[in-house]
Amino acid sequence: MGEWTTERLEDCLDALIDYRGKSPIKAPTGIPVLSAKVVKTSGLVRPIEQTIAIDYYSKWMTRGLPRPGDIVMTTEAPMGEVIQLDTETAQFALGQRIVCLRGKRGKLDNTFLRYLLTSSEQQKLLASYATGTTVLGISQKALRSVPISYPTYSEQVQIGELLSALDDKIELNRRMDETLEASARALFRHWFVDFGPTRAKAEGHPAYLAPDLWSLFPDRLGDDGVPETWEIYTLGDLAHQHTASINPGANGGEVFEHYSLPAFDTGGSPALDTGDSIKSNKTLVPVGAVLLSKLNPEISRVWVPNDRGGMRQIASTEFLAFVPKAPASSSLLFALFRDEAFRQTMEGMVTGTSKSHQRISPPALRAIEALVGSPTLFEAFERTLAPMTKLMLQNRAESRTLAASRDALLPKLMSGEIRVCDAEALAA
Repeated sequence: MGEWTTERLEDCLDALIDYRGKSPIKAPTGIPVLSAKVVKTSGLVRPIEQTIAIDYYSKWMTRGLPRPGDIVMTTEAPMGEVIQLDTETAQFALGQRIVCLRGKRGKLDNTFLRYLLTSSEQQKLLASYATGTTVLGISQKALRSVPISYPTYSEQVQIGELLSALDDKIELNRRMDETLEASARALFRHWFVDFGPTRAKAEGHPAYLAPDLWSLFPDRLGDDGVPETWEIYTLGDLAHQHTASINPGANGGEVFEHYSLPAFDTGGSPALDTGDSIKSNKTLVPVGAVLLSKLNPEISRVWVPNDRGGMRQIASTEFLAFVPKAPASSSLLFALFRDEAFRQTMEGMVTGTSKSHQRISPPALRAIEALVGSPTLFEAFERTLAPMTKLMLQNRAESRTLAASRDALLPKLMSGEIRVCDAEALAA
């Protein structure tokens, strides 16, 4: 692979932009602010709630402006989370506990630097230069002094292109799933919340659905404001809450697919954990279940697990596991749980005085009147959504495989153990 060079990070940079030491003045709307709260290696956490006024941007961003391709790294709470800016995010403001890095042209490729900083060996080096016991943090002076090792510039570019191609496909899958989910939610809301087809019929509008679907909607709304002949279903009518639990710690080295809140919040992929690393009881996830978080319902956390693939699936007890009852389906439950009206209903049911630990009572949740509809329409909804749900799960499974390939290649490429041509063969 040729000789690798080791130098201080500072000697390989054209820019290190650091806005630590003060906080920007927040505004209700405006330009998003990047901070350690939203910068995650698994992907930028959206929506970004902190914003600054548009006319304040030039007053705040006086230490340097980021560019597309620059690397942003968190320096504290937590340290070492890394993203690479694109055309959109390069227009955002820089906030607390992050730095923006730009490699020297022809010496240090930014994309290579992105992956180098996320490698386990470089993360250990960063930690060795950090201070703090409870929360690690690294000063600008220490960060500048951290050594990095790198190959020729052309080799760096090839490494960056290979790894970013895997991440680009993962991101493409994520965006596709986002679009599919938005379509599913819109269809659910149109049929079951806004009663669009029934309203159109009542107002004499022409049919805009296939005849077999159009006939499933009543011709008018009743006095209660819902379509005539439709029934009111509680969540308990639509689904059974599965409560069987397991103590993973009693199963030693068995690997579980672990659906936890941290895993959901940092990329939406379950962790693969051995039983002896899990310290508390978990809920066994049955086939066909949809997971709904009972903690802090202002944050929508809804999960449809992929096929188990031979390993047992478990979930944090903060997730409620619901298995659909006929004629409901997993697709219907997912769309219901992701609907804004349902989430707002949950918000109104919370118990607990602590803002960070407000929970829903499962019995009360099962008793709420969750949906108005008919069995035939529920079945039609499943037929319509089943291909979309299948594609979303396929995309997620492919992304997990791609991420596993990337994670396996990363340390080997960053240590010089394998060349790019060998890595490409392994990733194919």
